[in-house]
Amino acid sequence: MMMLVYIIIGVGCLALVVAFIRHQQKLSLRARLMQEAIRNRDFMFRLSTKGLPPGERDMQEALNQLGNTIRQQINQNEVEAWERLTRVLTHEIMNATAPIASISQSLLQRNDVKGTALEEGIHAIYTTSLHLNNFVDSYRKFSQLQKPVLKDYLLTDLTSPLPPLYPTVNWQISIAPHLLVHADSSMMQQILINLTKNAIEAGASSMGITARETDNAVIISVSNNGQPIAADARCSIFVPFFTTKRTGNGIGLSLCRRMMIQQNGSLELAERPLSPFHTTFILTLAKIEN
Repeated sequence: MMMLVYIIIGVGCLALVVAFIRHQQKLSLRARLMQEAIRNRDFMFRLSTKGLPPGERDMQEALNQLGNTIRQQINQNEVEAWERLTRVLTHEIMNATAPIASISQSLLQRNDVKGTALEEGIHAIYTTSLHLNNFVDSYRKFSQLQKPVLKDYLLTDLTSPLPPLYPTVNWQISIAPHLLVHADSSMMQQILINLTKNAIEAGASSMGITARETDNAVIISVSNNGQPIAADARCSIFVPFFTTKRTGNGIGLSLCRRMMIQQNGSLELAERPLSPFHTTFILTLAKIEN
């Protein structure tokens, strides 16, 4: 009888040891996965907390949130760096082009220039300097955004103007009617319009908007079936001055990201688009505390 008790105790202890070892192996795997994500600058990682003890569950949630915090801080630092560079560049370029435009305009008014071979060349200089001035002025506006006015809005109220504005697009909007976001309505609508215009310019005929809540955020997915973004451009699409369009000025997406950051949010390009779309942007806003 005692031997049977000892066997049961031994088996129980062995089972506990095996369970403990397996649990430690799972924790080690979690650590390696997070290290790999950080090494690849993938700060959108989230590992499941299902089945974890309360303490480990809280720790995993904190690590999941840490990745989001790191991503937001990196985006904030990048935007601030581009703002400083933009201010310097716009100041220097405007100082250089303003006298060129003024002098060339004056020369075009002279009688000894009108109708001569010089007129065409001077006119080209004048129009080019004006184009450059307008180009630089758009970046000056980029660094002069007004501070957002954050209020509580139903997300459906922010997305409802889109279908009437773009009636030729097939809209698939799935948002809970009670879902609130803490945001600046003008900025959010401008962001959604910019993303829609970019999608249409990329040949999109269908757009999808979905939203979900997490413990501390509202995550909005804006998808389209336009031409996918090339792999070599994915890392640069939020950089000011960068554009893949012949007529683009490279300010749209960088401005959208800056407006999201000003609302304590973020804007990212999803690694994998939502089906059946080709491109998905992820907008994240802090969840309203009740």
